[in-house]
Amino acid sequence: MPSYSIGQAAELLAVSPETVRRWADGGHLVMDRGGSGNRVIDGVSLAGFAMERAAGLHPVPGEVLTSVRNSFAGIVVSVTADDVVAQVEIQSGPHRLVSLISRESVDELGLAVGVMATARVKSTNVHIDRPGSRG
Repeated sequence: MPSYSIGQAAELLAVSPETVRRWADGGHLVMDRGGSGNRVIDGVSLAGFAMERAAGLHPVPGEVLTSVRNSFAGIVVSVTADDVVAQVEIQSGPHRLVSLISRESVDELGLAVGVMATARVKSTNVHIDRPGSRG
């Protein structure tokens, strides 16, 4: 079963190590002592807590019915357009999403820097990486 140091858990959750300690001391995360005696966070507990914490962090405004499950509400931070195509960059919390769409779509949606927008991702080709460590 994987376990994480307080610092690793803090980095994954985008909070300070002290916040992770408070959550663990409050019973929100399962913490044990590792082989070296240091406090470690149980990986299963951390995964469950991350999912609970993420629920509602970036709510999609309005009532939109869609089959897309990966929605990132955020703010447009860059729009680069020519006569035909545009590149739109959205910052959604710690996530940066870049999309190439038609110039016509940018105009119709009124996309410009500072506008709130939602990026929706639906793909049959998703890549997953993980740090290389076989043990």
